[in-house]
Amino acid sequence: QVQLVESGGGLVKAGGSLRLSCAASGRTFSSSVMGWFRQAAEKQREFVAAISWSGGDTFYLDSVKGRFTISRDNAKNTVYLQMNSLKPEDTALYFCAATPPYRGTSVVPGAYDYWGQGTQVTVSS
Repeated sequence: QVQLVESGGGLVKAGGSLRLSCAASGRTFSSSVMGWFRQAAEKQREFVAAISWSGGDTFYLDSVKGRFTISRDNAKNTVYLQMNSLKPEDTALYFCAATPPYRGTSVVPGAYDYWGQGTQVTVSS
């Protein structure tokens, strides 16, 4: 069982930055693919970024490439999402998610078994 707790969301002006953190409990963190998803009001949840269990491979939504960076620290059981050059369209509830151990990296929400409660990111224009 893995429990995930996100933090770091908030209100920021367009062009600003935020760093989201996701602290995980459980013994399987270092062997789980970790992902960030977001859900804006009245929209479906969408993939934002994912990182392989080793940290060697990362994947991004096209619209955040070059602005967002996902990273992980397996010693601290934590995954991060550094968000720069934020835009109003980045406003959403951001979720951290984890796959079962030793799965391939995926952009599909259904591949992730464990989810945090979400942290709100609001970008004003």
